[in-house]
Amino acid sequence: MKYKSIATIKTTEALHTKLRNLGMDLPFPLLDATESSPLAESFTLKNGFVIGNRFCIHPMEGWDGTSDGKPTTHTTRRWRNFGVSGAKLIWGGEAVTVSHAGRANPNQLLINQETAPHLQKLLRELIDSHKQNYGTTDDLLVGLQLTHSGRFSKPNRSDKFEPKTLYRHPYLEEKFHTQQSAHILSDEEIEAIIQQFIHAAILAEQIGFQFADIKHCHGYLGHEFLSARTRPGRFGGSFANRTRFLREIVAGIRQLAPSLSIGVRLSAFDLIAFSPHPDTKIGCPVQTNGYLQPFGAAEQDFLQIDLTETRQFLQLCEDLGIQLINLTAGSPYYNPHIQRPAMFPPSDGYKPPEDPILGVLRQIGVTAALKAEFPNLAIVGTGYSYLQEWLPTVAISAVTAKAVDFVGLGRMVLSYPEYPSVILKDQKPDKKRLCRTFSDCTTAPRCGLISGCYPLDHYYRDSPEFEELQKYKHAD
Repeated sequence: MKYKSIATIKTTEALHTKLRNLGMDLPFPLLDATESSPLAESFTLKNGFVIGNRFCIHPMEGWDGTSDGKPTTHTTRRWRNFGVSGAKLIWGGEAVTVSHAGRANPNQLLINQETAPHLQKLLRELIDSHKQNYGTTDDLLVGLQLTHSGRFSKPNRSDKFEPKTLYRHPYLEEKFHTQQSAHILSDEEIEAIIQQFIHAAILAEQIGFQFADIKHCHGYLGHEFLSARTRPGRFGGSFANRTRFLREIVAGIRQLAPSLSIGVRLSAFDLIAFSPHPDTKIGCPVQTNGYLQPFGAAEQDFLQIDLTETRQFLQLCEDLGIQLINLTAGSPYYNPHIQRPAMFPPSDGYKPPEDPILGVLRQIGVTAALKAEFPNLAIVGTGYSYLQEWLPTVAISAVTAKAVDFVGLGRMVLSYPEYPSVILKDQKPDKKRLCRTFSDCTTAPRCGLISGCYPLDHYYRDSPEFEELQKYKHAD
């Protein structure tokens, strides 16, 4: 199935026509860019800190650290680019794991006493590059995403899962061939992981990060707690038990790292897994009666969204004094078109089962609805990179309508680090550098190569890894 590229849509009328034909629309009117763009407006948090504009850099999983979890020159270049971007909210820029066992790949950054000085230097590189380009960092807020990969841990080999799970999931275990290797964490092991998160947060505060994100998205451990309805004991079953992990980490941080703010990146909804059709390779929802209810999915139909518990979770965040919320959806492992809409899937993925713009609209719509219900939360939105030439118009319209507070960018700043600055200056972006969702930034790490935009960034295109990537993509 072929879809018309969004780059071929040239007028607002044509975009509205396309959306109407797809049976969806944006939850706000489209506005043209103006010199007084709301994206350049500051945002004041409840603690009084003023964030200088409405662009946010999402945390992304790096594959180019050392085997013991330290940054390399590749990592440093990427973090300097985050500083160059001009965005005033940096949501970690990177997923950093709290333990070796929780690494999603053998080259993911790790936070501990040994790596802390290296992470501090990495943070300084980001801050210095921002100051060199924009003069001040007084309105720059930089956090660190703390994670444990849980079911999707690959700490020692890029081709071998070593899962740490909360419950048995027959379909996901079959899909990833982990029926024999899946280790269900005991309550005592979970309590030890909670202490690892708290210790990591203490280190993050000492290093100089201004907030820590307790990751609850994309199928990783924090997210899996939210769907652990079948798990017995203190960390499963009831909503209160399934959020005990978050509450105990927050309590520990507040006691031992009181100056550190807390954020949460949350998959606001998850849906059933998809797999490629054997003939067409188009993604199809899996057909199984034993599939367990995902968080944010309707109880009677796992292809439909139900935000009841999502609202409960955001209310809990408010009650815990957590203001910074970064909303995303789904998982890159089993329904990536929900999580990261793309025209071109990773080599090990499936062809999009819907026009990718529907995935963008789904996330924007859910974010707008939740922002309306929780106006006091500082909410970051996701899914904007796929919009390409239309990104500024939609972003300006969303912020103006108070449908979101910050526009989050991930893939776009890999191909075009200065993109936020260009938009904030009301300049025309270089179309040759816009992310076109080729997905090589995912395909390369999937085959053990370093992270980056191979099609558009000369640093990677001119590297030896580029040739390896081409061989992998064109192998039978």
